[in-house]
Amino acid sequence: MAASSRPRCFLTLCKQFQNVLRISSLATKPQFNPNVTQIRTNLYRERSPLVSLSWSSPTSLVGQCRALHTTISRRGLDEFFDLPENWGESAVKSGAPWTAKQLRTKSNEDLHKLWYVLLKEKNMLVTLEQEARRQRLQMPSPERLRKVERSMIRLETVALERETALRLLQTGQEKGRPGAWRKNLFGYVYWYRFKEYAIPWYMNKRYKRKKFYTPSFVQPHIRLRIEKHLRKMARKANLEKQTQAKLKEKFTHMKVSS
Repeated sequence: MAASSRPRCFLTLCKQFQNVLRISSLATKPQFNPNVTQIRTNLYRERSPLVSLSWSSPTSLVGQCRALHTTISRRGLDEFFDLPENWGESAVKSGAPWTAKQLRTKSNEDLHKLWYVLLKEKNMLVTLEQEARRQRLQMPSPERLRKVERSMIRLETVALERETALRLLQTGQEKGRPGAWRKNLFGYVYWYRFKEYAIPWYMNKRYKRKKFYTPSFVQPHIRLRIEKHLRKMARKANLEKQTQAKLKEKFTHMKVSS
């Protein structure tokens, strides 16, 4: 009897100890206060605005998204179209394209900004050209697109000149990756760019398989290829002259391009 009563006493003590712990935890647990919970929620929303977007109501989404927006307001898709005062006009005034002499006086930062200004202008003009083509109308002042393209080409040339000059000062090489003009098996001349190999060239089987010369039996075919190219260019020039002559006969007031 004494041996069987010991486990029962132990279980009774464990149950009493659990009851005491449960009562103490209930006594120390704070009561629910809706105001305190709301304050904590607001603090969490202020610290984490991305989380507050998912909790907020649809009416407050606009204000919270505007607070998160860090860029200034833009015109949006309207920048792909011309100014409203130019709509419906057959001719739009525009300035002359940028010259290389003018671009050389600008700093690198100004050239960087000018490139994106010209790029936006080109996108707008290309959109206008496509819209005019869709409506089968004449694009107002189509020479604006050519002016922008010339300015971008000259700007890129000036930037390349500065990069080459800086490389010449630093490394003494004109090109970023040195190379040489070489011929292949078919007689074509191309620019071969040098590159580093893990082993010397005389031990490199892959490099030895490359042939930088033209065999003697290919020389007659090179002459025939050049002759074919010259005939093609002459045929194209004659066709252009014949077309201009026919147009001159049909439209006497037309000016024939030289």
